[in-house]
Order: sequence, then structure tokens, then C-alpha cells
Amino acid sequence: MNASAALLPATTTPTVHERRWLSSDHCAAPVLDLLHALNWSVVDTPEANCHATSPDGHVYVGWLPEDPTAWQRNIVWQIRVQPTEGGVAWVQEFGVHTPSEAVAGFLAALIAHSSH
Repeated sequence: MNASAALLPATTTPTVHERRWLSSDHCAAPVLDLLHALNWSVVDTPEANCHATSPDGHVYVGWLPEDPTAWQRNIVWQIRVQPTEGGVAWVQEFGVHTPSEAVAGFLAALIAHSSH
């Protein structure tokens, strides 16, 4: 999961007037653009869901807008992490109203932390 600093989002402090983008538009582009830039394997399904796996195979990201099971739990994003060296696996899920930019930021922080 190595990532160069150039691929990760820049840290900024937006003013109140710049925060309009923090609303859910149900668009996966911020996350998928990041994962494509990092050379993750991304697969689209005929149902319009996307599944991505990190190059080392330890992280899975699912964009699940058409998965009935995910919708029953009110989520559209699922991130599963299997740590190296036999650590305990964990899952983070994000709901339908979570901005994709927030999910991309979460993933960027996860990727940056794991590359140290």
C-alpha cells in the first residue's frame, strides 16, 4: 500500500464558504480516482457496484450502491483491512450520506499510515 505524497490529498483548512463540497452526491469518483492513481485493482460489476483491492491484497474497498444487503444496513462504502503478521481484521463502513471526499480522506490517511 505504498503511496507517494504527490498522490495523497493535500492538507488544507477550508473556510466556512468553501465547505459546500461536503455533501453527499452519491458519486464514487473521489475514492475511485484515488484508488486508480495508486494502481489498485478495481472491478465494476454489471449491477454498478465497484470492488477494489490494494496491491498487497490487505485492503478491500467496496462501493455498493446497488447491493441490497448494504442498503439494508444503510451503507454504500465498506472497507476491510487484514493487517499483516496475523493481526485482527477490521471493517469500516460509511453510510449513504457520507461524502465520498470523506471516504477518500479516510483511505488516504490509512494508506499513508500503512506505508511507514
